[in-house]
Amino acid sequence: MGQYQPGQLKRYNPDEIARHYRYRPWLAWGRFLRIIWSFAGFIFSLKWDEWQNQVEQNKGKRATQLRELLTRLGPTFIKVGQALSTRPDLIRKDFLEELVKLQDQLPPFDNAIAYRIIETELDRSISESFSELSPTPVAAASLGQVYRGRLVTGEEVAVKVQRPHLRPVITLDLYLMRWAASWLAPWLPLNLGHDLTLIVDEFGTKIFEEIDYINEGRNAEKFASNFRNDLQVKVPIIYWRYTNTHVLTLEWIDGFKLTDTKRIREVGLDPEGIIKIGVTSGLQQLLEHGFFHADPHPGNLFAMPDGRMAYIDFGMMDQLEEPTKETLVDALVHLVNKDYTDLAEDFVKLGFLTPDTNICPIIPALESVLGSAIGKNVGDFNFKTITDEFSELMYEYPFRVPAKFALIIRSLVTQEGIALSLNPNFKIVEVGYPYIARRLLTGESPALRRRLLNVLFKDGKFQWQRLENLIEIARTDGNFDVVPTAKMGLQYLLSDEGKFLRRQLVLALTEDDRLHTAEVQRLWNLVKDDIQPNRLLNVAIGMLTDLSKESVAAILPKATSLAAFTENQRLNNN
Repeated sequence: MGQYQPGQLKRYNPDEIARHYRYRPWLAWGRFLRIIWSFAGFIFSLKWDEWQNQVEQNKGKRATQLRELLTRLGPTFIKVGQALSTRPDLIRKDFLEELVKLQDQLPPFDNAIAYRIIETELDRSISESFSELSPTPVAAASLGQVYRGRLVTGEEVAVKVQRPHLRPVITLDLYLMRWAASWLAPWLPLNLGHDLTLIVDEFGTKIFEEIDYINEGRNAEKFASNFRNDLQVKVPIIYWRYTNTHVLTLEWIDGFKLTDTKRIREVGLDPEGIIKIGVTSGLQQLLEHGFFHADPHPGNLFAMPDGRMAYIDFGMMDQLEEPTKETLVDALVHLVNKDYTDLAEDFVKLGFLTPDTNICPIIPALESVLGSAIGKNVGDFNFKTITDEFSELMYEYPFRVPAKFALIIRSLVTQEGIALSLNPNFKIVEVGYPYIARRLLTGESPALRRRLLNVLFKDGKFQWQRLENLIEIARTDGNFDVVPTAKMGLQYLLSDEGKFLRRQLVLALTEDDRLHTAEVQRLWNLVKDDIQPNRLLNVAIGMLTDLSKESVAAILPKATSLAAFTENQRLNNN
């Protein structure tokens, strides 16, 4: 028989869990029948309303019934409800309003038990740790509840206490989910195959990490380090002396949930501005740091009165490797630029297609489905449309969802879902693509500079229209400044690394046996209003002082040509 007890397993191990319940089938069947019976009753109620023509008048009643059903079934199903609560595109409004309550309005467990857990975990009495501690929790979530307090040293804190006996309940639900996944996979129309159980395993790994508060504290500090230079993102301080596996003490955050637009406006903040911080910081996590928040529901994100956005829960996080981050940038650029051959190759690199897949028939399918999803205007792009349309491809082609990307997709659609609940016309690309364009144009790393070359050159030819698009889109971001970007570009051109690009630009200016003055004119018209003569002079002087005599001699002919071109433009404009 199995050697472990469900409450003792520290890390998710599907084999150990399966071994335990294989010898205790009555436990598994009892829970399975309870789940089936609960949902059967709910579905029957919906059908009964249809038969009795009472759908409209019983809407509120059924929404409450669903929330209470998920709450009774426990933390695993509450997590499902939390994810659905951020998707106004999937869940009707009356259900949505009830499911939102699952984020931090769950029934608390007994206060005396919570106080006892605090004292046991910290190995000291409440009065030795806290000068104040709220007599009841200020919030209760799926895995724990939060008290507001003050340390004996004076700091105002949030004290997070884990629900008792969580592991046995979670391990049983994960066992049943994995069992159901193995049976359902062959029958599902989406071509998930064996990856469905891998997705359950990824979720199981993350939820086990989430119920270890020491791990959560470390995650918070790593996240804070990544955003240490970002004045728009706040991460609470962890008080390690008052933290253990089942108790987490962190800095108290004064703020408002992102969905509380009324209170956000009352303190003089613009909800759209807060959305922008959330989306940009989300992209930074995926494309810069590689360490991302996999559970960004509104209960975990707060707008602060000073305009910052605070993250308060770091239990469910994941890490992307550098090659994956770089390929993600590639895929986004190829998607928006409609380079479907390159996009198909990106899907192979990311694991959505196996290396032996013949991508030739997939390329026109990508163009047909994703091309219509993006639309003629880049601003029409959103993840909801893409995921909806992409599901069609999975019926006919061997796409699969790698386990890690299940969390990434969930994170992206959740953030977009929050934004859609605040603004039904929100387009994530209006915030996201300017950020990506700025990152490519500033090219602060060799990897990103290589990606810029890949964007600007196609089949050996320079893509003038793409450079114009990048500059136009980047300029919609208030943080984008063309002068330092141009300076960085010139420094790159004059470096050893830029030799290839220098040759390519000369060819680009003269390809097809003509001088491409019209394209250069269009680029100049795009940026001329941003380039003040005094700023340009200061930048030029600064660059020249940094260059050797040989470099100056090398660029003088180029500078003379540029000056002549600029003078011609001035005369033409006059």
